[in-house]
Amino acid sequence: PPPLPLLLRLRRPPPTAATMQAAAAARRHLLDQHHLSPASSAAIAAFRSAAQPALAPQGSGGADGARYMSARAPAVKGAGHLVRKGTGGRSSVSGIVATVFGATGFLGRYVVQQLAKMGSQVLVPFRGCEDSHRHLKLMGDLGQIVPMNYNPRDVNSIKTAVAKSNVVINLIGREYETRNYGFEEVNHQMAEQLAMISKEHGGIVRFIQVSALGASASSPSRLLRAKAAGEESVLKEFPEATIMRPATLIGTEDRILNRWAMYAKNWGFLPLFGGGSTKFQPVYVVDVAAAIVNSLKDDGTSMGKTYELGGPDIYTVHDLVIIKHNCYATINTKIV
Repeated sequence: PPPLPLLLRLRRPPPTAATMQAAAAARRHLLDQHHLSPASSAAIAAFRSAAQPALAPQGSGGADGARYMSARAPAVKGAGHLVRKGTGGRSSVSGIVATVFGATGFLGRYVVQQLAKMGSQVLVPFRGCEDSHRHLKLMGDLGQIVPMNYNPRDVNSIKTAVAKSNVVINLIGREYETRNYGFEEVNHQMAEQLAMISKEHGGIVRFIQVSALGASASSPSRLLRAKAAGEESVLKEFPEATIMRPATLIGTEDRILNRWAMYAKNWGFLPLFGGGSTKFQPVYVVDVAAAIVNSLKDDGTSMGKTYELGGPDIYTVHDLVIIKHNCYATINTKIV
């Protein structure tokens, strides 16, 4: 290797006053040549095209970089249409700042992904371990997905989570009770509290409440009765809220088909209660997430309405088990 003094001599010397004056004279000559004033946009464009290298080819982030320019118009309070016109994309700004409660759940990850893909900022309140939201941060640009530790029983904690938002999406729900959380608290009281705080906020334009297909005050199911009570309370506190009633969700991480596959693999049999005559209308989780996000894109026509989201076909449990069994034909499973 060459000695150190030679390396120092090979470095480009810093610009001197003479070189800087020469560069300024060259710029003035360029402007005079085009007969343009320095303040005109055409002059700036001519100077940039002459002083900078040619644009990168299509697809490398150069010439088509304009596709990712953001529309930075803020959301207008009280407006129904939140999404700004433009090319969109995760590097743009849609005008939506959404707080998604229950984002770490099965449906929540797909809602966050759809919101981030269109250039929205997503606040993710979570409780428990710090690792529960790590997979969500990869769905947006740096700083686009904002995790926030909160306590669902603390009013001030909820107010902090929605303080800078204009959209609130409530995905909180539980299909089973635990020692600490019952059906009524999770599916009814928490929804009512979120709607009340969002209304008091004054800047929440849209409120999306995710319920369940079949929710009714007269249902024999405690879960569906609690869901119906939650819908009623939300509409009472926030009449412009949109209610989504999805059917049984299926997808890569669902708790139905995967559980059946686990039974078939580990024990070699699958019990069917009631002969498997219970009917399902399963819906793909990605389609439900798309419906939730699309309701934010309209001109406000979905405000105050209830939508039931089901799949194209109705199956019995026995039908779904047979379909699942055909997909795992190599596993010797007895259906009992």
